[in-house]
Amino acid sequence: MSSAPPHRPHHQPQAVDEHASKAGLRAVAVFESAKGVLVLVLAVTLMAVHHRIEDFAEELLYHLNIDFDHRWAQAFMQGASKLSDMRLWTILSVAFSYAAVRFVEAWGLWHQRVWAEWFALLSGALYLPIELLKVAERASWERLVVLGLNLVIVLYMLEIRVRELRSRENGE
Repeated sequence: MSSAPPHRPHHQPQAVDEHASKAGLRAVAVFESAKGVLVLVLAVTLMAVHHRIEDFAEELLYHLNIDFDHRWAQAFMQGASKLSDMRLWTILSVAFSYAAVRFVEAWGLWHQRVWAEWFALLSGALYLPIELLKVAERASWERLVVLGLNLVIVLYMLEIRVRELRSRENGE
């Protein structure tokens, strides 16, 4: 007599999340798209001004009313003065790759793809320690806003994924 294990229905991985709030996922998708667009705008601006980058950096600091004696302003000006063609292409490659990842993630979230929810959760969680260190180093409203937004997104994605896993365990 064989003692075969009881038959359990095999659940196929779910590709589309029918339970998560479409509006919530789309809000995160818009936010991720905005990050991609911002990086692209900065990359295109850098391409347009790279031949006069030092003048552009100086004008930018002036228009933003940033004191040229600040350590950050000096580092910014020094970075601009050292921008070689190779560094420019490296920066542009990273920027376009980052934007592409943000757009792919946004597309997946917009279309309620489970893989995109996991990706948003994991990629957002990777930034949290860095953001916490920056706030601990020097708290500012900008750093607190970035940390807060990322924390809200990570907790939202975690809640969606945990709820889905629990509903699977309960056979719903």
